[in-house]
Amino acid sequence: MAPTLARRPRRAPVLLAAGVAIAATAAITAVVLPAEAAVINTGASYQLINRNSGKALAVAGGATADGANVVQLTANAGVTSQQWQFVDSGGGYYRLRARHSGKALDVYNHSTADGGNVVQWADLNGLNQQWSVVDTTGGFVKLLNRRSAKALEVASATTADGGNVQQWADNGHATQQWQLVQVGGGTPNPGTTTAPPPGTPSGPTNPPASYPGPGVITGDTGVHDPEVTKTPSGGYILAATGNGIQLKTSSDRTAWRNAGSAFSGAVTWAHPYTNNSNHLWAPDIAYVNGQYYMYYSASTFGSNRSAIFLATSSSGAAGSWTNRGVVISSSSSNNYNAIDPNLVIDASGQWWLSFGSFWSGLKLIRLNSSNGLRSGSDLISLASFGNGIEAPTIVRRGNFYYLFVSFDRCCQGTSSTYRIMVGRSSSVTGPYVDRAGRAMTSGGGTQILARHGSIVGPGHQAVLEDTDGYVLFYHYYLSSGSRLGINLLGWDNAGWPFVY
Repeated sequence: MAPTLARRPRRAPVLLAAGVAIAATAAITAVVLPAEAAVINTGASYQLINRNSGKALAVAGGATADGANVVQLTANAGVTSQQWQFVDSGGGYYRLRARHSGKALDVYNHSTADGGNVVQWADLNGLNQQWSVVDTTGGFVKLLNRRSAKALEVASATTADGGNVQQWADNGHATQQWQLVQVGGGTPNPGTTTAPPPGTPSGPTNPPASYPGPGVITGDTGVHDPEVTKTPSGGYILAATGNGIQLKTSSDRTAWRNAGSAFSGAVTWAHPYTNNSNHLWAPDIAYVNGQYYMYYSASTFGSNRSAIFLATSSSGAAGSWTNRGVVISSSSSNNYNAIDPNLVIDASGQWWLSFGSFWSGLKLIRLNSSNGLRSGSDLISLASFGNGIEAPTIVRRGNFYYLFVSFDRCCQGTSSTYRIMVGRSSSVTGPYVDRAGRAMTSGGGTQILARHGSIVGPGHQAVLEDTDGYVLFYHYYLSSGSRLGINLLGWDNAGWPFVY
């Protein structure tokens, strides 16, 4: 199970049924009309995880024959006999096609009885192979067969591997509820509608006619490169660029106060990268599994002789942080810049760190969740832009990972040209594309906030999933310096974010 995360996300043997399947033209005795169905990405593959058992819908033994039994097994996202593609049958119904065999999820022999067995069979588009997908609660759905009107369930509410899958009258039991976990199958059409699980904050679906001003905030609002996490008590900690990393706190996300520095003394371990300065950049702060993790940057302006460090704290308070070492560094021999870190935890619980500024763009590396440090040699390219790109923020919502970035140039006061862009992917590793389908590795990106009125250079964004929706934090410039901006994010009917 993926660890809890409160932060800016910167989420058997083969059993063959006897007999022969009846053709799709068989007589119809019962037809279920589609209810409020979740929107499905037909360009991807899914695991179906049972709510009662936590196990995955699978073809027993990975068999490819007609009539191979369908069961539940311990979830393994890399096993194709646990992966299913939804094929649109029209009218709100789908066939579920097993990725390893190409065969459809089928109620055997067109049964309409409780206990009718579920197998795989050649895709005939029969009514016994068509299912509606209906939202329940907590991010789970039920699948109702078109011919019988009965629900897909694990028999006898068993939690054992090999538990048989059948149909039964729709009774709302957890054994009839399934979580759809996207596991691959190609890059979806960027214009495809995406429906997050029920209960996911979304806000309005119609963007405003023009960019809104920042929401009202009070107190100590001077900030650069803000990053925010939520505390277990419901308050907020903001970390930002400054000597020893600047901290601010708020109880309500509106009134902010100075809370000191993460490091109270000289940050000697970072001096080789900062020319002996204690000025540290662009922190990323997360509360994960009972402690705070902070990734932060050490560098000098215009240089890629840089490093990203990790520190941890049990309280998040000033002076309580312990440096845990270098996560990744860069030098003039590298084509990337190791600053602007952002932790994201994917749907399987794997930790990743995105980072980067200018040079060849934004990168992604794998982390070890046991210590927060780098694991392996992954160095995945996420995005690039010729006029300058930095500050990646990856947010998982529904079936997609959203990559928020800042284009153009910061740090030039009211001459700054920063603007916030976004793309998305069905995989945390990409490829990320914008609304028009342009790859972010080739300069793509959909703009969601830029200079408007007196708000100059909004950027270096952070996104926090809060109780009232997704919250966008950023800095912008006034003649008196950089200021904290806070807005909410809405999501349009195609699943693209906008600022309101």
